[in-house]
Amino acid sequence: MLPQPMIAVHDVPASSRWYQQLLGCESGHGGDEYEMIVNDRGTLVLQLHRWEAHEHPFMGDPSKKPYGNGALLWFESPAFDEAVARAQQMNAEIVDGPLFNLNAQHREIWVRDPDGYIVVIASPFGEASG
Repeated sequence: MLPQPMIAVHDVPASSRWYQQLLGCESGHGGDEYEMIVNDRGTLVLQLHRWEAHEHPFMGDPSKKPYGNGALLWFESPAFDEAVARAQQMNAEIVDGPLFNLNAQHREIWVRDPDGYIVVIASPFGEASG
């Protein structure tokens, strides 16, 4: 089984560009209503779906904020330093970090995406223990 997270966003193309830049990934689908963000091996990393597109009764209500309250979009990256540099270059809103997580023995940076979701990029678990 593989995770295939999907979030609802207001502007799929803009969110796609933001996530592609932050994560160092690319478009796997493209479009105004739906997008698949894939890594360099073509593996699905994140799905983006426009709030108002199609009739999905459990997609959520765009009038209720904050989006994703209680859920984090968490990505592990072996290229953590490059991810931090990309976040800084794109002036992403950094809400915490870069920091060292003593429990997981790895580094993290927490950013807010254009719709307000919290995105965490972490170096590999245990990376700093050896």
